Amino acid sequence: MNVLTLSQIQFAVTTIYHFFFVPLTIGLSVLVALMETQYARTNNEDYKRMAKFWGKLFLINFAMGVVTGIVQEFQFGMNWSEYSRFVGDIFGAPLAIEALLAFFLESTFLGFWIFSWERVSKKLHLTAIWLVAFGTVISALWILIANSFMQQPVGYSIQNGRAVMSDFGALLQNPNVWVQFPHVIFSGFTTAAFFVMSISAYHLLRKKDGMFRRSFQTAAVFGSVAVLLVILVGHSQAQHMVQTQPMKMAAAEALWNSEDPAALSLFTIVDQANKSNIVDIRIPRLLSLLSYNRLNGRVMGINELQADYEQTYGAGNYTPIIFINYWSFRVMVGLGFLMFAVAAYALFNVLKNRPAEKFKFLNLFPFFIALPYLSNTTGWILTEIGRQPWVVYGLLKTEDAFSPNLSTGMVLASLIGFTLVYGLLLIADVYLLAKYAKAGPEPLADEGKPIAIEEAYQE
Repeated sequence: MNVLTLSQIQFAVTTIYHFFFVPLTIGLSVLVALMETQYARTNNEDYKRMAKFWGKLFLINFAMGVVTGIVQEFQFGMNWSEYSRFVGDIFGAPLAIEALLAFFLESTFLGFWIFSWERVSKKLHLTAIWLVAFGTVISALWILIANSFMQQPVGYSIQNGRAVMSDFGALLQNPNVWVQFPHVIFSGFTTAAFFVMSISAYHLLRKKDGMFRRSFQTAAVFGSVAVLLVILVGHSQAQHMVQTQPMKMAAAEALWNSEDPAALSLFTIVDQANKSNIVDIRIPRLLSLLSYNRLNGRVMGINELQADYEQTYGAGNYTPIIFINYWSFRVMVGLGFLMFAVAAYALFNVLKNRPAEKFKFLNLFPFFIALPYLSNTTGWILTEIGRQPWVVYGLLKTEDAFSPNLSTGMVLASLIGFTLVYGLLLIADVYLLAKYAKAGPEPLADEGKPIAIEEAYQE
């Protein structure tokens, strides 16, 4: 375990942990805004209670996301100084805009929203939560603009061994952004929908109807649309990946030799050391269909790509870890279709207006809360590990990006420290979310008070 490997593990731990909170923040901000919109439009107190209850859980999640995100950004300078030196002129701009514009917008109006219930007009209060939702989505956009440069570098020139921004507009128009951004946003919507459905199902099973029935209905509609869009945009993202990062797709399919038409792997056991597959069950032509929307089309294999990269970039191993890429791709896609089936089933029952006691499999819905988290995590594992050995695709290798003055002991100590602290934070987060989720909404007598999130922060 050298400095590079430990630094990669540490960044993976902090990134995956941080991204537990991001999709729910994105989706729940919009879902709460929709609930309050219904309250402002209909004056139905159920929607007000929904906005306050789910808004309380949103705030707990938001606080944890802020804390972990700050630590993640510190690592660029601490563990990846050579990366920061190489790409800082480009990477710093979208991150600065995200912090100064999107995050400040989000956090400022979130504070206003918390403490202005019954103190300002309904329309002004509703505007505040929509500005929070807008800030959250725009924050994600700027982060993904930065990440997309790592996936598909554009708008730069190399000067004195550094990537220097030459065209800011090209960063904004990066084709990778416009397949990655909607995929992340709709994944966040899906996460929030399953979060709301799962907790609502928990209360419906305990005969607490009313607000939770309406919450379940809202989330079922919201989630059905969101997960369908995730699948459609994900298909476009896969086709873009075939064009810009063909090795990632080849690794995700354990495709050693180029094929036309190309078959999709149904089940494969890989022997990467010998560059072969021990078991290889494939569906003819389906990978070409996935890649080009037609039943024929050449998909490049690992062997040909490795030879091309050696000729272009010099000697080296340009093949990522196939086992991780192969199974992360399948878990992500498999859970995506499973969530679509679950959301469609929930929507079917909602449209039938079936009461909770006649809703089959409702007892399984509390467990479905885990599905989007697993899918989000494996999706990012594929995105980042599938790009290896590059940290900036085609420009900077990961082995050249870490801080050269670090020792193994230093990184190991910080890795253990971060893991322990994050573990404690995770326990606290789950405890608070479970406590307030199980407690249900505030009594009607307390509806005029600000959201009682202060108690959660004190705990």
